Amino acid sequence: MLLDSKIEMTLRPMRYPQFFQQYRDSQKNLWTTDELDFSIDLTDLRERITAPEAHLIRRLVAFFATADNIVAHNLVLNLYKHVNSPEYRMFLGKQLYDEMLHVETYLLLVDTYISDPEERREAFAAYESIPSVKAKADFAFRYMDSIEKLDVLDTDDKKQQFVINLICFASCIEGLFFFSSFAYVYFLRSKGLLPGLATATNWVFRDESMHLEAAMTVVAELRVEYPALFTPALESTVRQMIGEAIEIELQFADDVLQLGVTGISRGQMADYLRYCADQRLVQLGYAPQYKVGNPFGFMTLQDVQPLTNFFEKRVTEYQKGFEVKLDEMSFSDAF
Repeated sequence: MLLDSKIEMTLRPMRYPQFFQQYRDSQKNLWTTDELDFSIDLTDLRERITAPEAHLIRRLVAFFATADNIVAHNLVLNLYKHVNSPEYRMFLGKQLYDEMLHVETYLLLVDTYISDPEERREAFAAYESIPSVKAKADFAFRYMDSIEKLDVLDTDDKKQQFVINLICFASCIEGLFFFSSFAYVYFLRSKGLLPGLATATNWVFRDESMHLEAAMTVVAELRVEYPALFTPALESTVRQMIGEAIEIELQFADDVLQLGVTGISRGQMADYLRYCADQRLVQLGYAPQYKVGNPFGFMTLQDVQPLTNFFEKRVTEYQKGFEVKLDEMSFSDAF
């Protein structure tokens, strides 16, 4: 079974072909930072960005600077060692590569957007020094620390702690914190700003969507194999955790929008987070809680691939297509 302490090492007979297929699908999303072009972004930052938008961008850079490293930390220390499925561990190997690629992307972004070395240092220390960013990091570390010392999941209580950690990182960290940041990016893109950042976000978003979907597939399998873990108390914990994540992300919204960014408001972000939260709850097998619509019309075009002029640039889209169902997944801007 999926959380047995004796780890299965062979792929035959294949017990979880759904995870193997997700690993195969993840290989279709191949890109490198060499394909990113931030040259137009630099012109936008110098000539077109307003002071409130510049503050928003600085906070997004600060969040992204370490966010994927936190996810990778949890993946290596708390997920890989407990999942008794070589098929899913193959997917986690690809996910770890993705997270390192995202780390490299945001390193390039910080180096490109921020010229002053001291400001760069401050951006990378934001998870400790900027309250709205620190609150998100503290939330993540709290759930990491809760299972980091568990070597064997030999009781239902320990297995349930693992499930809570998995749901936290899939639903709250990747499914809310990341998605809301992506929405800020797509908001700026809707204004014709920062196309390099928008392209990078497109690619990161597709990776994160697959990570989220794979984690939800694990939760669905755990429901079948360990139904006793999915108690009313667990549902209450999950709903409380998601509610807390929304409030933490709204603290970040209060920070990034404090100077007043024309065209986007704290109230809209609150509705968007609740909309995303309902998508996460449904994916987890629970009833939606907030029942609000998506307030961001610009998100409906999020998954449209940019056209490539073959006489001006080489193709930098994914090697193979990846379909995202907009009624099941939602995301947010980030810069």
